[in-house]
Amino acid sequence: MVELSVVIPVYGCRDCLPALHRRLTASIEPITPSYELIFVDDRSPDGSWPVLQELARADASVKAVRLSRNFGQHAAITAGLAQTRGRWAVVMDCDLQDPPEEIPRLYAKAQEGHDVVLCRRKRRRQSLLRRLAGHAYYRLRNVLVKGDMYTNYTNLSMISRKVVDAFLTLRDRDRQYLLIVDWLGFEHAVIEVEPDERHSGRSAYTPGQLIRVAVDGLFFQSTVLLRWIVYVGFFMAFLGVLLAGYAFVVYVGGRPLPRWTALPMLILLLTGFIIISTGVSGLYVGKIFDQVKGRPLYVIDSKVVDGVERSVPRELAEPIADGLEDEMVEATGPPAGGDPGGGRP
Repeated sequence: MVELSVVIPVYGCRDCLPALHRRLTASIEPITPSYELIFVDDRSPDGSWPVLQELARADASVKAVRLSRNFGQHAAITAGLAQTRGRWAVVMDCDLQDPPEEIPRLYAKAQEGHDVVLCRRKRRRQSLLRRLAGHAYYRLRNVLVKGDMYTNYTNLSMISRKVVDAFLTLRDRDRQYLLIVDWLGFEHAVIEVEPDERHSGRSAYTPGQLIRVAVDGLFFQSTVLLRWIVYVGFFMAFLGVLLAGYAFVVYVGGRPLPRWTALPMLILLLTGFIIISTGVSGLYVGKIFDQVKGRPLYVIDSKVVDGVERSVPRELAEPIADGLEDEMVEATGPPAGGDPGGGRP
């Protein structure tokens, strides 16, 4: 066991990697000489893997892991955490917006008795529209799951060994690192950090992918949307009763019913509600379908450890956790037909 493991999912950050490695080393060595840097290449299309190979061959503390295709940022984080041997683990992005120089502060805060130390950015270097959308999403999520996560939290964080082990026992396919850590509980603390500009490139998340991530976040911990559908259904039935009562009063009073458009409006309203409720139910069923198929969260293609590259054997030599061998498959060689992963989910 080493003292500190750092997990970095890599996608679209080829030009950042040498600077990231240099700054990580300079930040961690004053803390402890016992550390490891685990870079997980989520099948980045920009040629990140050759750079990671060179880093791992030049520095024995670097472990490079390449997935067989693009499984997504949070699956890559899970793959990295499954490789850690540290008493403490740091998770961070590869784009250098969160400075590695904050790791000593995270470590010092953790030594005060916290199993989880999260980082909250003092400000976000994003457009106004994206900041407003993020704020609205987290407010809605907190209402649904009674949480306290807000938009300025970042992946830069430190978790203890027992939190890592607890994290790896979760079988959820649609996962988000921070939401899982929040759900796990444990004693946690928060520090504020000043974000930097992205070192190079741009975010790999398109607006459509951000919306999908937001939907997955809402479905991760709660079935409250299904309960809300029931509540809205009762409310619509109550409105129907009121409308029938109004029509009866008008009829008893001897007045003809007004020629208004209540009926078509009511039809459109009910039709929209039925479509929305069916869609929400279908999303839950779809999540169940993905989960029960039992496919692995990720597949490892090859690794560079102690400067030596090797293809990973087919045997399940490194399960995520005891009793969860079916959660990880390691395959020999690249998948047939190249990279089927497409865009980053």
